[in-house]
Amino acid sequence: MNELDLVGVRVEMPSNQPIVLLRESGGGRYLPIWIGAVEATAIALAQQGVVPVRPLTHDLLVDVLTALGQQLVQVRITELRDGVFYAVLVLSGGTEVSARPSDAIALAIRVGAQIVGSEEVLSEAGITIADEQEDEVEKFREFLEEITPEDFGEA
Repeated sequence: MNELDLVGVRVEMPSNQPIVLLRESGGGRYLPIWIGAVEATAIALAQQGVVPVRPLTHDLLVDVLTALGQQLVQVRITELRDGVFYAVLVLSGGTEVSARPSDAIALAIRVGAQIVGSEEVLSEAGITIADEQEDEVEKFREFLEEITPEDFGEA
């Protein structure tokens, strides 16, 4: 498993489809995963440190895990099958729970859990950005700093 860092979320144009972008820690590969608008909003809110007045679904799940004495320690993006990504939540007691990567990432960003991806997934779906494209990555990062949850539509 390779450690991944969350670069952020953005909206792919012209389809208006949100994507989450992960980058291999210490490597040059990026992993784009197309996600739903609700999950994009959940990730963006957590990335910006926004704490809702009442817990949203991902916040609620974190609260439930805490109440049960469990912690999310790792998110594993394990598989890509027929264009669909699969993930596993690894809890402190060793329990593993299947999850959509978008939900898993939304949880991980809330609790600071490690995100990792299998070599097979990165080999199949990872993209390498050449040095001349690094400027584009920097523009993307700037875009992420300016984006708001409202840009994804209603939660």
